[in-house]
Amino acid sequence: LRIDFRDSSQTIKKGEMIVVPKGVEHKPYAAEEVQVMLIEPAGLVNTGEAGGGLTAPNDDWI
Repeated sequence: LRIDFRDSSQTIKKGEMIVVPKGVEHKPYAAEEVQVMLIEPAGLVNTGEAGGGLTAPNDDWI
């Protein structure tokens, strides 16, 4: 998995973790299917203010 930021990119390998600070623009990319565990605050909308058909249902509590 690669995450592109405005001025850099970071490759995350199996078993690694990254924290993207609030407000930092980022775009994940994977050449093939990957599995991720995404942890976000309750109530956060995954598409920001854009909304639309790509907005995921909220909130699964674990």
